[in-house]
Amino acid sequence: MTGEDVRAMSDDQLQDELLKLKKEQFNLRFQQATGQLENTARFKQIRRDVARLKTDMRRRALQTQGS
Repeated sequence: MTGEDVRAMSDDQLQDELLKLKKEQFNLRFQQATGQLENTARFKQIRRDVARLKTDMRRRALQTQGS
């Protein structure tokens, strides 16, 4: 997911995507605990995607607050 992808999403889509990523992160933690995790790099990808989403959500909130 790139910054352009995030900026193109609506507010509802951002919320849905954030929820989806949080669920995936939760499942990855379980896989890691049970020794079934194969792609450890996915942790980093999810963490960065969550940060992108939250950053854009905050940017939009500040824009509407300033207007």
